[in-house]
Amino acid sequence: MKRLILKKPVKLLVLLAGFFITNALIAEFIGVKIFAFEDTIGINPFNWNLFGHQSSLMLSAGVLIWPVVFISTDIVNEYFGKKVVKKLSYLTAGLISYAFLVIIGSIYLAPADFWIGDFADQGVPDMQKAYATIFGQGSWIIVASILAFLIGQVLDAMIFEKLRKATGEKMIWLRATGSTLISQFFDSFIVLYVAFVLGPPQWEMSLFLAVGTVNYSYKFIVAILLTPFIYLTRRLIDKYLGEKLSKKLRREALSE
Repeated sequence: MKRLILKKPVKLLVLLAGFFITNALIAEFIGVKIFAFEDTIGINPFNWNLFGHQSSLMLSAGVLIWPVVFISTDIVNEYFGKKVVKKLSYLTAGLISYAFLVIIGSIYLAPADFWIGDFADQGVPDMQKAYATIFGQGSWIIVASILAFLIGQVLDAMIFEKLRKATGEKMIWLRATGSTLISQFFDSFIVLYVAFVLGPPQWEMSLFLAVGTVNYSYKFIVAILLTPFIYLTRRLIDKYLGEKLSKKLRREALSE
């Protein structure tokens, strides 16, 4: 029986880590698509005037699940502590880098002749160019994405820990949502600044601020909406672990 109980935290950590890493990788790769939010849900564009730029809600597809990534961090932090979150973040950054290297290498593989025009009748005359365009993100974007991810994750873990020490077992919504909102702010603007201001496009600051504000506003709203999910997840985890083991893990995480 003792061995069975000891296995539960390990199983939980593997599940949470797998979910976290999977969502982080997906967010990186779908982030190359920019979509029109208003058109997607079937409403007229808002056309806000932000920092001198007429802007509708044009978002990177990656922002759809980045709040989920940060919420996952908070759940791991709640039960396993800041040190585990940092190690998981570094591991994920390494895996993202590895994935990018593998994909970039695959672009340089000589394409089969038949494959190049295999989807011409579907509007894709050159599959090799399409493949390279979608997956061959520029080096600035890759560097910006990984840098923003690491800074955001470390900030999230630190803020979560400080808020938890201040609130104890109470107000999980404050430490989870609060840490996510602050870390997402830095993540949103760092990735755009490095990729598009320092990088080759060299956006004007007004454009950078406009796009960053729209992206962060979306993340802000989603982080708030996900708050009930945090409580539901904690309830399910506590039920799985049992009250005694759950409290033990949370105490140990708090005492780090």
